[in-house]
Amino acid sequence: MFHGYVHERKMGDMEEDYLEGLVMKCHQLSPHMKEKLYVEMCHGVTVSNVAVALAEELGESKEFCDDIAVAGLLHDVGKLSLEEYLNDKPREETLNVERMKYVRMHPTHSCHALQSAGYSGELAKAVYYHHENMDGSGYPDNLRGEEIPWMSRILRVCDVFCALTCDRSYRRAFDKDTAMEIMIDEVEDYDMKIFLAFQRLLHSEKARQLERLRTVITPLQKQHLELFIKQVEQGDRQH
Repeated sequence: MFHGYVHERKMGDMEEDYLEGLVMKCHQLSPHMKEKLYVEMCHGVTVSNVAVALAEELGESKEFCDDIAVAGLLHDVGKLSLEEYLNDKPREETLNVERMKYVRMHPTHSCHALQSAGYSGELAKAVYYHHENMDGSGYPDNLRGEEIPWMSRILRVCDVFCALTCDRSYRRAFDKDTAMEIMIDEVEDYDMKIFLAFQRLLHSEKARQLERLRTVITPLQKQHLELFIKQVEQGDRQH
């Protein structure tokens, strides 16, 4: 069904038929948007599963772990309402600053999507701030330190690691050790307690299960994947 970037992600273990089935229901979408929808759902599932494992390592409750599973799944859902705008303008004809301005709007769009769908304020806030950095260099509000919600700080670490260790349209995936070296070079971005717990997780017995868990779609996640469909259809109508 999919080609190029998605095909190379080798996500067959992630119940590929289930995700493809959701995408195939969107008959009106362009091939590009179908591919983007599939990619974002895969990334959401991956971040969700890693975030749950990290939350457990941090000793969080079952309720918290369920909440971060949903927040991790939906943290980038707002990208889908921006994709048609970015795709409509060839990269060489669009100022990088302008493109970055729109890309950096995705936490706001994700937050609005959750709010409109009736999700709790805590989940919407966690999603809204998942690109904030501990040193204040992040976005959208340049929060620093403990100003950033705890759940957002966990998502920040998981999102970066999952992005680095997955194939992208412009590069191959980094291996786990290289990804950690890159993150250590940018350690000022992360909550140190969370980052150290993440390092423990990667060097623990659980790490053997982590790769498998990254490719599992849980029943809880399946309950919330529909928001991806609604968001991509909304962006398509606006375009």
